[in-house]
Amino acid sequence: MKSMKNKNTNKKRGLIWLFSFAVIAIASVVSCRLLFVEKTDANKTFADNTTINGIDVGHMSMAEAENAVLTGMLEDKKDIEIELVCNENIWKLDGGDFEACNRLTDKISKIAKGENNKKIDAESKNFTISYANILSNLHEKLDEIAVDVEQDAKPASLIFNPNNEDVFDVDMGQNKIVVDRKELYKRVERELALGKKIKVEIPTIETQNMIDVEALKNSVGLRSSYTTNYQKSSADRKNNIKNALKNFNGMIVQPGQSVSFNQTTGERTTNNGYSKAHILVGGNYVDGVGGGVCQASTTLYNALLLADVDVISVSHHTIPASYVPLSFDAMVSGDYADLVFQNNLDGPIYIRTHADDQNVCVEIYGQKLDEGVEIKHKAEFIKILPHNGDKIVADSKGEYSNKILYKGEYYRARFPREGYESKAYLQYYKDGELISEKEIRHDYYPAQDGLVFEGVEDAVEGMTIPASDVKIIRPQKISQQTEENVRKKLEKTNPEEYNP
Repeated sequence: MKSMKNKNTNKKRGLIWLFSFAVIAIASVVSCRLLFVEKTDANKTFADNTTINGIDVGHMSMAEAENAVLTGMLEDKKDIEIELVCNENIWKLDGGDFEACNRLTDKISKIAKGENNKKIDAESKNFTISYANILSNLHEKLDEIAVDVEQDAKPASLIFNPNNEDVFDVDMGQNKIVVDRKELYKRVERELALGKKIKVEIPTIETQNMIDVEALKNSVGLRSSYTTNYQKSSADRKNNIKNALKNFNGMIVQPGQSVSFNQTTGERTTNNGYSKAHILVGGNYVDGVGGGVCQASTTLYNALLLADVDVISVSHHTIPASYVPLSFDAMVSGDYADLVFQNNLDGPIYIRTHADDQNVCVEIYGQKLDEGVEIKHKAEFIKILPHNGDKIVADSKGEYSNKILYKGEYYRARFPREGYESKAYLQYYKDGELISEKEIRHDYYPAQDGLVFEGVEDAVEGMTIPASDVKIIRPQKISQQTEENVRKKLEKTNPEEYNP
């Protein structure tokens, strides 16, 4: 029994010892957690020599400490200076840019409880709260600057340089840049805990563009080129042709986009850079501003056809043009005739024009034609449209009274001109072999009567009217041989006497 009693006594002593040890441990933890706060029945106060942002809060309650710290921080607000840097760009904010607020309660409470000071030496009683906690719109201001820094990705693109030897260059585009806003907030808040004047590097995330420069350059090529000659033209006519075509030099036409020649080149006036030169009116050549512009439109028209670009509207002249085959001319007039085309390709087309003293040329660039494919055009002369000879008209208005006066005196104003029926075709070749052909035009260039004026006065008795050197031309008769001769000449040389 004694032995059992001793055992019970020892057991009780052990339990008492363990309980005492636990009490001491708990008391030690509580003591550590209240290292900076002295407990009273009414409230908690900070221990002696405790400072927050340099303000002594010893023996202050949390409410008192919060009020004192907030007052001091609000007084310091005017001294806040924030400098944000990204590459070579700098943005500056000061205290006046922000609205005041109070987010100190939770911060003061955590200091009081020691929850955020685990790494602080037990002897340290100096704490800081970031000035970010009194700036209500800090994040909004940072976001505004972030928008200035950020940039969307811009894909690489071709630069069209029509006047350079290398017609195309590559714009490398731009990488996507976004600001790591959470990290920016953290950096600013951290620095504002260390001082009122801070400098922060803006953290960014950049996504690189993946660019194959050579592939981009090789995605386009020369689809067509067409040249007409104007060597014998006057300086004014050459000027008009160049002036019209310069409006197309460097033009980029997007898929589906339509272009009007007349709208692009503008009204034919001296103010727009055009000069006086021969123009065709009613089958007659007269002086007018902008003469020769039709050669510009015709050169462009043929380049477009050979590039397989859709031509929506085109008109032929009353008289065929000598610088292109039949049915491949393109007359333009601000009043009633225009050349309109539309980009029917999947990508943009690029137009380049250039000229010297003899020739004018239009080049069309865009997505390359299939390997081995070539487009040609073919003019087909069908037949001559015979003229009706001369028409004799009395000079009743006296327009030519300085040349003719009496009946039997004649002055030729215009020779009769035969007309033509013709067709135009586009031919598609693959590796030199014709694979398809399509008719694109069927034109009738009307024949024109000659025009001869006769004087209207009766000769005075005894007066002899000299024989006129004007020979009246009768209606044209066409033979198979005549048409064959014309056909051969047109197909071979397109001479001016047949296509003036």
